[in-house]
Amino acid sequence: MFQVIRSENRLVRLVERRFSDLGLREREHLQEWLAHMPEALGEELLVIQKEFDGFADTRERLDLLALDREGRLVVVENKLDDSGRDVVWQALKYAAYCSNLTPKDIRAIYQKHLDRSPEGGDADANLRDFLGVEDLDEAVLNPRNEQRLVLVAASFRKEVTAAVLWLLGHGVRAQCFRVVPYSFREEVFVDLQQIIPTPETADYMIGMAAKDSEQKAVEGARRSGDKVRRAFWTQVLEALRERDTTLFQNVNPSGQYWLSCSTGLSGCDYSLLFAKKEVRVEVELKRSKGENKWLFDRLEQQRADVEADFGEGLNWLRMDDKKASRIVFARDFDGFDEANWPDMVDWLCEHILRLEQAFSEPLGRLNRQLKSGIDQAVAGGAAAEGLAAAD
Repeated sequence: MFQVIRSENRLVRLVERRFSDLGLREREHLQEWLAHMPEALGEELLVIQKEFDGFADTRERLDLLALDREGRLVVVENKLDDSGRDVVWQALKYAAYCSNLTPKDIRAIYQKHLDRSPEGGDADANLRDFLGVEDLDEAVLNPRNEQRLVLVAASFRKEVTAAVLWLLGHGVRAQCFRVVPYSFREEVFVDLQQIIPTPETADYMIGMAAKDSEQKAVEGARRSGDKVRRAFWTQVLEALRERDTTLFQNVNPSGQYWLSCSTGLSGCDYSLLFAKKEVRVEVELKRSKGENKWLFDRLEQQRADVEADFGEGLNWLRMDDKKASRIVFARDFDGFDEANWPDMVDWLCEHILRLEQAFSEPLGRLNRQLKSGIDQAVAGGAAAEGLAAAD
């Protein structure tokens, strides 16, 4: 690994080190790094517990317990300079222990983790946000035997890599990440790379292992709520096409409770939402946290004009504790009563078009400002987050 010295237009080789030589430890350092940035493992994960020991008749502890976007439990086992011989067996035991955890157990485990952290938080709300569901009863948490294994170490023994490859061939989602520290003068760098399966072959290997059970997975995903929403969105999209608008023209019906399309400003969407008790239209700002708040504040400065164009008062949700910000307009309906659908479809079509009319010009101006670099320092996520922390 090399560092680029831009002032000299040169590369400088970084020195590969051992964790032990740098005084870095598994629990105090590597585990904390991954707990605070699980996306370093190549995907969005939600860490729900550290040093989890909630197993009956054993005092064993797994390093990190997480959820992926599909609601599967992910067991993360960390080693430092050497994986050891037994890490696969250790992780398999933990996955087996966790296979019996119910959704109620998972929510309680996560809430206990949040209660111990300085930031705190509400487990149910965070889970709904992470899984993209309106109601946790609609989420499949810890499905069947789909627990995943993630092993992290600087070096993996052959017996470990052979076992992981065998597990992959038998449908067990297992990954090995090589984490290597480097130093240059007083600086320490870490290279974290997935080595098994390699990113280029991961989808193929997982797909081949899952081929025989694909039909069962598809059937399990066809819950009644998915069917209802898919049928509803079909009607909404047909009604929008009849209104001669380009909004949502490239969007297909889905089983999700929302549909989104671009506003023309990257990372900012118009959304339609179909909940059990209401429907909503909204503008969702989901760029970096700093840019979202910058955009929200500048839109809110034009609130009077925007709401006059929209024709109603809007609910402005800056959501300082979240990355995203939203501007929302909603109406109560019994969404699962199909007799209400014609009124709901008309309401959504009318109000999403009014929302576009009210926001297209302000968002266009802000888009041009961002592209030209105006207020870029303020819009940058790091600066905004720094200001928030200082407050």
